Amino acid sequence: MFLFIDSACALPRRATTRHALPLAPNLLFPDPAMTATPDVHADDAPLDEINELEDLLDVAREQLPELPQWEFCDGFLTALVCTRRPIGADEYFPLLFGLGEPELDWQRLFDTEQRRRFEELWQNRWQQVATALDNLDVEDLDHDEAFQPLAVDMRSLLAQSQAEGQAVDMPEGEPIPSFGQIWGLGFMSVVSIWADEWELPRKDKETAELIEEALGIVNELTEDDAGPYVISGLGEDAPPGISQDRLDLFGEAIWACYDLRALWKSIGPRVLTVRKEAEPGRNDPCPCGSGKKYKQCHGR
Repeated sequence: MFLFIDSACALPRRATTRHALPLAPNLLFPDPAMTATPDVHADDAPLDEINELEDLLDVAREQLPELPQWEFCDGFLTALVCTRRPIGADEYFPLLFGLGEPELDWQRLFDTEQRRRFEELWQNRWQQVATALDNLDVEDLDHDEAFQPLAVDMRSLLAQSQAEGQAVDMPEGEPIPSFGQIWGLGFMSVVSIWADEWELPRKDKETAELIEEALGIVNELTEDDAGPYVISGLGEDAPPGISQDRLDLFGEAIWACYDLRALWKSIGPRVLTVRKEAEPGRNDPCPCGSGKKYKQCHGR
């Protein structure tokens, strides 16, 4: 179940205060009636579209069982939106579905209509993320148009399922991922794959420090939540699966995405330096191999 931020808590936007106020436990909604609503938040991808994306990923897993879940994909997508240069789908889809192997023909994982629909839903989410991160009028996370990552409180979900006697399908011996951990891993995988595009600017120390700080916050999500667990993403009556520190970090990571998007857009794509080889002297042999002097051949 995905977690969203409600208007019960406001987190200031500016860096001077935004990390000082924690996200409160009562910012979580979802009771089943609310999560069934197609559009619970101006930025949130409608939940029926997210469920459809998960269903399509299940189809692809029939051929590629290790394919990541949507939470990882959502982090991956968000990082692409924040990356310094626009990266095309023909470049990132093979690496997402191929787990780093660019030669994978990812399109074979779907039939024609499934692939078309997956790409359509992916672009819908891309536009939602980009539009939200470009909205600099957002000053706190209870804003109707604030960006929200799609993350699952897996600890609470599993605990509740077990309490209700439901079968839990988890790989034996695998640790239960912390809230936002899979999303953070998806984001940071883009930073790793396209490391050149995330290289800190050398001539602007202040901007480099801001980017490094923002990435450090997102990277913290990839670590385990040590607890104590006091909050549930499933509702007040569900078993807790998130610590207050973790929820605060999640809010900071959202602001970090705003910063990364704005900073890289202000810098622009990298400008590659083209080095021109020194031309031969006019009386030197022409490099074409004709045997003539350069001035009598290609140096005319």
